[in-house]
Order: sequence, then C-alpha cells, then structure tokens
Amino acid sequence: MAGELASPFPPIVHKGQYRFPPGLRLNLPFYYFASFFDRTNPILLFEYLRKYGRAAHYRMLSSHVILLNDPSDIREVLVDKAHLFIKERTQKRMKILLGDGLITADGETHKRHRRIAAPAFHRQRIQAYAATIVDHAAAMRNQWQPGRQIDIAAEMMRLALQITARTLFDTEVTPEITAINHEANSVMEIYNDLIAMPRAEDLLRWHIPIPVLTRFRKSKAHLDSVVDSMIKRKQAESARAASEGRPIGGDLLSMLIAARDDDPAQPSSQKLNSEELRDEVMTIFLAGYETVANALAWTWLLLGQNPKAESRLHAELDSALLDKSGQARLPTLEDLPSLPYTEMVLAESMRLYPPAWAMGRQATEDVAIGPYRVPRGTFFFFSQYIVQRDPKYFPNPLAFHPERFTAEAKAQRPKFAYFPFGGGGRQCIGESFAWMEAILVLATLAQHWRLKVVEDHPIALQPKITLRPKRGIQVIPQFRQ
Repeated sequence: MAGELASPFPPIVHKGQYRFPPGLRLNLPFYYFASFFDRTNPILLFEYLRKYGRAAHYRMLSSHVILLNDPSDIREVLVDKAHLFIKERTQKRMKILLGDGLITADGETHKRHRRIAAPAFHRQRIQAYAATIVDHAAAMRNQWQPGRQIDIAAEMMRLALQITARTLFDTEVTPEITAINHEANSVMEIYNDLIAMPRAEDLLRWHIPIPVLTRFRKSKAHLDSVVDSMIKRKQAESARAASEGRPIGGDLLSMLIAARDDDPAQPSSQKLNSEELRDEVMTIFLAGYETVANALAWTWLLLGQNPKAESRLHAELDSALLDKSGQARLPTLEDLPSLPYTEMVLAESMRLYPPAWAMGRQATEDVAIGPYRVPRGTFFFFSQYIVQRDPKYFPNPLAFHPERFTAEAKAQRPKFAYFPFGGGGRQCIGESFAWMEAILVLATLAQHWRLKVVEDHPIALQPKITLRPKRGIQVIPQFRQ
C-alpha cells in the first residue's frame, strides 16, 4: 500500500457512464495501517491524495469520495452548481451540537436564518464593537510579564472568549460563559469519535449507554440549559426595553431576538423561535471565538519564527499608531486602512494554518465537475490547508511571506486558491467581524510586545472543527522597548 503511486494512473477513470479522478484502489478502511491514515488527523490523508493532482477519488464503504484540489472545480461546487449540493455528512453531524444554525442548516432553513441574522452582522453594526475589542486586548497586554512563559494559544482563547461574551451577550466572562466554554471544549475532545461513529444520531436518540455518547449527552444538556437561560433573560430585557420605548441592546443576541425575516413572501412577524435562537447562539459562540483565537495563535508562532516579517509589522504599527504629540496610542477602527501589512500578516497566517481547514458537500443528483462526472450521493471535499499550500499559486508554499497578499498578488490568483472563510452563498457571515477583531487584537498586542517562541516545545496540528495547535504554543513575552 505504501507503493500505491508506483504505477501511473490515467487522468480519468471510466466506470460505466461516470468519469472519476484517479485515486486509491482499495476501500479506505483497508488502509488502516498506512502511514497516511489517522482518523484523528484527516489532513494526512488529504496530503497523500494531493499527489494525484487535480482531484483524487476513493471509496469509504459504499460511498464515493472525491478530494478537489483545483480552484475552478471548487468554484463549480460552491458557486456555479451550488444548488446541486448539500452539506456533507461530517458537517451535518455537527447538528447534534449546533442544531440548525448557519453552519449546519441547508436549503430554505439556511436562507431564512441568514436573512434574519444579516442585519446583526452589517458592517456598521460590527464596527461598533471595535473599541470593546481593543479594550480587552489592552487589558491582556497589561497583564503579561516579561520573561514569564505563557501558552499563547490558551491566551488567545481567553481573550477571544472575553470579546465574544461582551459582543454576543453584553456580559463579562461569567460562570455561565465559563460553563458554555467548558462544555464546548468537552465536546471538542470527543468530536472525532462522534464523526466516525456510525448512526451516532440514532444512538443518541435511543439513549444507548456508550461512554462517548453519555459524555456528549451530559455536556449537550448542560450547554442547552445555560444558553436557554441566557436567551430567556435577554428576551425579557428586550421586551422591557420595547415596552418602555427604549432601544434594544447593541449585542448580537439582542439583535437576533429583535430581527425579522425581510423576505416579502414571509409573514412580517416571522422571527427566530427559542430553539432557533439557541442554535444560532451556539453557532456564533463557537465560530466567533474558536476561529479568531486559533488564527491569532498561529500568527504569533509564525511571527516568532520570522523576525523580518515581525520587524516590518512593528514598523507599521509604530508609524500608524501615533497621537498628535507623536506618542504611541491604541489602535481604533479608523486605523484599519493604515494597517495593510498587519492584515497581510494575518492573511498569510490563515493561508498556512486556516482555522477552517476543510469543507465538504454531497451531490443531490448526478453531476459533472470539471472533466469528471459522478453519481448522486458522491461526497466532495476540498481543504483550505491543502489548496492554500499549492506551489502553483503560492511559490515556496511553506515559507511565510505576507507580501503574497498585496492587491497585485491577489489579483493574479483564482478566487478559490485562497478561501479561509469559504465561498459562495454560504460564505462565513462573520468574516468582516473576524478580520476586524484579528487586526485590532494583533495591533494592540504587537505594539507593546514581541513573543519569543520556545523552540523545544513541539508544535502539532489538531484538526477538529477548527485547526488547533495540539499542545499549545509556548512563548516568552519580551518588551519591545
């Protein structure tokens, strides 16, 4: 099996009326002992399959699976022929945690939820949170001590959790927020087991006493209880504000509670019910802090490993963030256009270590993608981690070069050579928020500190719902002056 690529494969494999890419000869479970098979790290399999070129095909039991590596083919699935696809099994299984939120919902449910949630994520709305983001980042930078080793991945999780608590719930990190975070992390630890387990949804519904399912049920019940309690309290606050003629709160949850479906074909009173609110709160909560925290953690690692890029970042911050007397000041929303290199640093970090590291769809009917034609039910995967390291679009792909993201460089690449936030009609609704938060946090912290990476600490990938550093990232803060 290690010599799978020894014999040349034709570019297309014909099977009856269908045309498949080349790929693994045997069903995937037969490769259980192969070096590229690790159910806790699918990236190893994707890296191996990348050797087949434009696309690769394998069978998982009775299902056809295709990994797409070409941006034009990915565009066909996500944009041009999106109506022929639904979320694939792995993302659907996230429903047992997130319900029918924006990440997991399909069809009209997804369209309705996106219409209702869109005003809460309007650029003018999210810009109002800029000062909150900077305040929390500044508080953290004042807590660090020079020479005292920290896990920057854990620190970024803590900071992102504080920001999410304030912007989503208009609260500090209360015991309720801590409980949500704790239970969500518990579920993350068993996520791969849940994904791999056949008929997990049925087993949960039947209350089969399997340890991993028992642990999940306990965590999910606690999560639902805490989130439902917070929603009811916020609904009561919003009702009081409305009865007294006062504006509702500016947090995302208050806006979701008040939002209505703007589709003229729908009743004007149609809003998210309590169950739908809980699903969206869980989705926004996890997506809102996990992705940004991981993006920042990997960014600190890369800056620590690349002193030239770090120096250029510091030079930009020193030049842009000055008050009228020439003294350093905290960044503001208005500074974002003056921090292009800071944005490029984050973009290059998310190229190498995309928080959302893979996506998938399932064909609802026979479909042609590029030169291939496959049957209904075929699963398509495409990995940001793989495509964004393709030397065709990113020469010397493992090197950290933020200059890849100048306007001129970006214009020369196809859109889906880089897609950290997905694409098409399901592109992440919180993308603008994430960019704003990440740039302001990085600018606030890097203005004051440089972080020396502890070299003997092993760095490993942990690809779960997001791409985490498996053992954290140990750094030593050092004053810049």
